[in-house]
Amino acid sequence: MADLTGLSIVVVSWNVRELLRACLASLPREAEVIVVDNASSDGSAAMIAAEFPTVRLVANQDNRGFTGGNNQGLALARGRIILFLNPDTIVQDNALEILVSFLDSHPEAGVVGPQLRYADGSLQSSRRRFPTLATALLESTPLAWHWPPERNLWAQRYHMADQSADVEQEVDWLVGAALLTRREVLERVGAFDEGYFMYSEELDWQRRVKEAGWKIVYVPQAVITHYEGKSSEQVTAARHIRFNTSKVRYFRKHHGAVQAQLLRLALLAMFAIEWITEAAKYVLGFRRALRAERMRAYGELLRTGLR
Repeated sequence: MADLTGLSIVVVSWNVRELLRACLASLPREAEVIVVDNASSDGSAAMIAAEFPTVRLVANQDNRGFTGGNNQGLALARGRIILFLNPDTIVQDNALEILVSFLDSHPEAGVVGPQLRYADGSLQSSRRRFPTLATALLESTPLAWHWPPERNLWAQRYHMADQSADVEQEVDWLVGAALLTRREVLERVGAFDEGYFMYSEELDWQRRVKEAGWKIVYVPQAVITHYEGKSSEQVTAARHIRFNTSKVRYFRKHHGAVQAQLLRLALLAMFAIEWITEAAKYVLGFRRALRAERMRAYGELLRTGLR
């Protein structure tokens, strides 16, 4: 098996103390582990200091987001191989040894990632093709809520449903819950773009990796459990705003101002329709507390203009 003494693991966390505890307990002792806590209020930093004294802790006084936190951790990392790992994950068996061995034996690979599974053991979609304008309109948007991926050919292609999830394969990019890379790649293409607070940052970064000539490879023999979205689901309005603002930023950066503007206006129109729909249901007295909460969330997004 691979030698993990040259591995640095960077974990950025916000208010998921119990999940973080389980994550840290699943990590190999020989690896360097760095946790960047983004001003959690749940005692996460104190828990790390008390229970994981070998972990290098960075306790931020404010939330620097996923990109800022990962870049902080990366600046401290000493390993030749870096793993960016979400705090709501549990590393199964010898997953990291498999990933490190694969990276070491495949110099053409710039980033490798595992098969992700939900807590119940079922498969979690993590392979992606690069988004087109059509898929951007259908990924985690109001349109997608009414037209789910299982009935949507564009979404299925984006999620690589035409390729077996049990087979090792090159992909355009991987969901950022667990991404393993080599220091050489980061020195060449740079770290995460902090213009993204969170969301689309791993897509942007992996696109740069591919453009520099490396491959992104999915290695299903390595398995990591991912509870998915446990930090971001705590702030519904902020999640919608950050997800869609980041999507528009990605399109502006990689597809130009025209496509970004079309996407921005289409997203705003979708959320305006959702706000009107929720307002009508509120007036009719149908689950008013829920309708009011959704109206607040969509209203906050519309006020930003997704700029």
